Amino acid sequence: MDIIIKSKIKEAVPDLSVSGDVAEALNKKVIKILDEAATRAKLNGRRTLQARDL
Repeated sequence: MDIIIKSKIKEAVPDLSVSGDVAEALNKKVIKILDEAATRAKLNGRRTLQARDL
């Protein structure tokens, strides 16, 4: 599942070139963060992911 949009990475760091593997690595980190946040929400008895879970 791709969450990260490659062109948006380049917009975020306009002064740098972006290697092709950055999007994949960033995508993996974001998915890990979301998985951990989902676990916290469930442990707190909620079915809604909130910013505080991040």
